[in-house]
Amino acid sequence: MKDFLPINKKDMQNRGWDELDFVIITGDAYVDHPSFGTAIIGRVLEGRGYRVGIISQPSWKSTNDFMKLGKPKLAFLITGGNIDSMVNHYTVAKRRRKKDLYSPGGKSGLRPDRATIVYSHKAKEAFKDVPIILGGIEASLRRFAHYDYWDNRVRRSILLDSRADLIVYGMGEKQIVEIAEALESGIPIEEITYINGTVFKTKDISRSYKPIILPSYDEIVNSKKKFAESFMLQNDNMDSVYGRPLVEKYDDNILIVQNPPQSPIDQIDLDDVYNLPYMRTYHPIYEKQGGVPAINEVKFSIISNRGCFGNCNFCALAFHQGRVVQARSHESILKEAEQITNDTDYKGYIHDVGGPTANFRHRACEKQIKYGVCKDKKCLFPNPCKQLKIDHQDYLNLLRKLRKIPKVKKVFIRSGLRYDYLIYDTNDAFFEELCKHHVSGQLKVAPEHISPRVLEKMGKPRREVYERFVRKYEKINEKLGKNQFIVPYLMSSHPGSSLKDAIELAEYLRDIGHRPEQVQDFYPTPSTLSTCMYYTELDPRLMKKVYVPKSPHEKAMQRALIQYTNPKNYNLVYEALKKAGRDDLIGYGKKCLIRPRGEEATKEDKKKSKNRKNKKNVRKIRK
Repeated sequence: MKDFLPINKKDMQNRGWDELDFVIITGDAYVDHPSFGTAIIGRVLEGRGYRVGIISQPSWKSTNDFMKLGKPKLAFLITGGNIDSMVNHYTVAKRRRKKDLYSPGGKSGLRPDRATIVYSHKAKEAFKDVPIILGGIEASLRRFAHYDYWDNRVRRSILLDSRADLIVYGMGEKQIVEIAEALESGIPIEEITYINGTVFKTKDISRSYKPIILPSYDEIVNSKKKFAESFMLQNDNMDSVYGRPLVEKYDDNILIVQNPPQSPIDQIDLDDVYNLPYMRTYHPIYEKQGGVPAINEVKFSIISNRGCFGNCNFCALAFHQGRVVQARSHESILKEAEQITNDTDYKGYIHDVGGPTANFRHRACEKQIKYGVCKDKKCLFPNPCKQLKIDHQDYLNLLRKLRKIPKVKKVFIRSGLRYDYLIYDTNDAFFEELCKHHVSGQLKVAPEHISPRVLEKMGKPRREVYERFVRKYEKINEKLGKNQFIVPYLMSSHPGSSLKDAIELAEYLRDIGHRPEQVQDFYPTPSTLSTCMYYTELDPRLMKKVYVPKSPHEKAMQRALIQYTNPKNYNLVYEALKKAGRDDLIGYGKKCLIRPRGEEATKEDKKKSKNRKNKKNVRKIRK
């Protein structure tokens, strides 16, 4: 019978189980949907005949919750959740977030900081001899020594700090099956050192075949240049075709060894993963608390691909999912869409069909099959590679099929679209149907910045490419008679961004008449090239100095400049313009960003204030 995986002893008894093979411990509430890593790994193992239970958001004050399903026969599998627990808890300003969308009712505080480490310690305390295997984004991106933004220091590999036995990095379905089969056959966890896509610890260098020796932990702690060198060695070996084992040395001759990345999952196996019997919602135990808010964005969405060859420098996808795009078949996606339309809460709209990048449905080029991804260049930056296959036809055909399904009123695309990849396509068919059928009034894209200096450090296309995209978008919508807009995502304070660059962006926004409601400050998360630049103040590709805005005050000024029309930002904008010697932008001219001191309120602000007063007077008269 289709049901949730067991969460207590009663559920186990209902299945006739007195023991579990694996217990998954997660920092998220239990949501049995293929957008959640816990659900995927649990269902993959279940599909192979293993008995799997879930402990979600256990209390870490004692071992009681960690023991409630009994001692697992093979291993504990531990994840901090769909989002890194520190990112989940803290804003870039290191302020505590008030909500946790992955918890029942959106309540915060139901998981600890550094959840993966804390859970691992408690599981080890509960059952000392049970193997502990880490997975998920938190462990995957901390598999080597890494710069930790919240502690502002270089921390050790999470494998050491957690005292776990093994890390599964990347998406994990292939690795976890190999690990399960090895454990079931009686191989001790310390002997499972041969599976690609895993990280283990040892004192025996011969456990690794032809490894690359990274700078030691002591070296990278004491030298930012060594840190940058280590990062580039890791970056250059993130491919399953040519990647070699990597070894990082610690005191007492302890070695952290990363096996090469696991090969990309093929389409048949990927389809099998998404065709598993998910309940597609949160466990009913959360109903009284208002459910789990994170399901709202994904319940009526479909994951069609994984991996991304866009490879932006501030994105961790290259270190987690990799640069090779893997796509599900149309048949698998259409089957899921049919399931969605039969949900009692379905209103006729599929909210998204995409992945890390919605309009990537195939490998960047055929050469990747034999030779892997290029070490020394990117597919789209600074210009599209001549080998890049630019074609939206498969995605277009998929969307056309989805639109024909009975009960489907509209199919939206809310995943990130690479606008540069789209504009490089000489066939306008997809662009036109995107505007005609798949945009709900606003299309969100991510130019991130417009300064050439900042864009180069981001690995994003030039401003001219974005402007070309905007012109074509407007032209197509005019042709269709649609009044649809572009909402650009923007990022402040990225490495390489000075006040001069922030002012350049503000002037651009002034000229196009855009007033951003949201701005994302650069967030230095582990294992990205941009975070390496942030910490070392070096571009690791060339070992050249990079200007990095680090002080909270300068970051506040750069953010304020992007929202210079907000009266609350006046003092910061004024200070920034003065500091940059741009007094020409303070005044009454059309090109000015703000008024002189004492005249902060614009005509529009005064008009709004006058309207508010008039409304108050009307209410008084009515009374």
